Amino acid sequence: MTDLDDVQALRAADPSSMLETVSALPSHIREAYANGAAATGLPALDDVTAVVVCGMGGSAVAGDVLRASFRDRLGMPVDVNRSPALPAFAGPRTLVLVSSYSGTTAETLASFAEAVERGCRIVAVTSGGPLGEECAARGFAAVHVPGGFQPRAALGHLTFAALGALEAGGLLPRLGSDVDEVVRELEGLAEELAPAVPTNENPAKRLAIWLGDRVPVVWGAEGVPAVAAMRWKTQLNENGKVPAFAATMSELDHNEVVGWTAPYGARFAVIGLRDDGEPAGASPRFPLSADIVREAGGTYDEVRSRGRSPLARLLTLVLVGDFTSCYVGLRRGVDPTPVAAIDRLKAALAGRG
Repeated sequence: MTDLDDVQALRAADPSSMLETVSALPSHIREAYANGAAATGLPALDDVTAVVVCGMGGSAVAGDVLRASFRDRLGMPVDVNRSPALPAFAGPRTLVLVSSYSGTTAETLASFAEAVERGCRIVAVTSGGPLGEECAARGFAAVHVPGGFQPRAALGHLTFAALGALEAGGLLPRLGSDVDEVVRELEGLAEELAPAVPTNENPAKRLAIWLGDRVPVVWGAEGVPAVAAMRWKTQLNENGKVPAFAATMSELDHNEVVGWTAPYGARFAVIGLRDDGEPAGASPRFPLSADIVREAGGTYDEVRSRGRSPLARLLTLVLVGDFTSCYVGLRRGVDPTPVAAIDRLKAALAGRG
């Protein structure tokens, strides 16, 4: 086991500097928002009736953030499409926001081609690849983000470049004050969770040690916390290299809660992501459901969001999870960056083509 308070040992176990990248989220957000707000060549959006965000993996999270954070400020539905096929309603009055960090994602390229065929309004967010080339050749707007990251580590760039572009196109209100709050909250939080902060003062390190060898299950109420919970799950998978699961309150009280029976609970640890904006009906369910987990032999802890705006509350939950997932892997001496299983799957699928 790596001592999480040994900064030199953490650096040695993290040769690609994932912790440093996680810490840089506030600066990524500020840079990306300015980048997106300066976008040119955007299609007319004044008569758009729906938004479809196409992406996979970390590149799709921008759509989840948009849908959860602006559901009360967007007068139209937002669909997050993790599929090569567009929904049937997508047409000339649909904005298709194509998000692919690498620009090579097969499913996203397929949905992009279908959007072109159907005459949808198109805006892409990418670091390049075939998607960037196609946009340049066909005259579609593309916001280019910096390359060199793992897609999951480009969350700030992908999300806030997209938000800035949607503001520039008039689809979102001015977000400057919201972005300032997000950056301010994340800068303070990143200092608290940094590798140099000892475990007894560092909530992310404490969570990583508390999880131990148990399988993490992350709960979040519908909306902002549910998006954050799924991000925790995927970051624990990719950075921590452990199985992890996520569920939404109060849906989980209509199914999952029945599965919390002894002795199976002893294998799991539940993290509840709490938010002042969570639906009122969900709030009393957390302690009651946590009691059921404990009776089954599991353990339970909570993390609370910070900030005023939905964006700040979502991203503060995300940042705690990003740090925790890295510490989960590093504690076991595992490099957070490589995703060997994904690489192996891609190679095997390419070989079949």
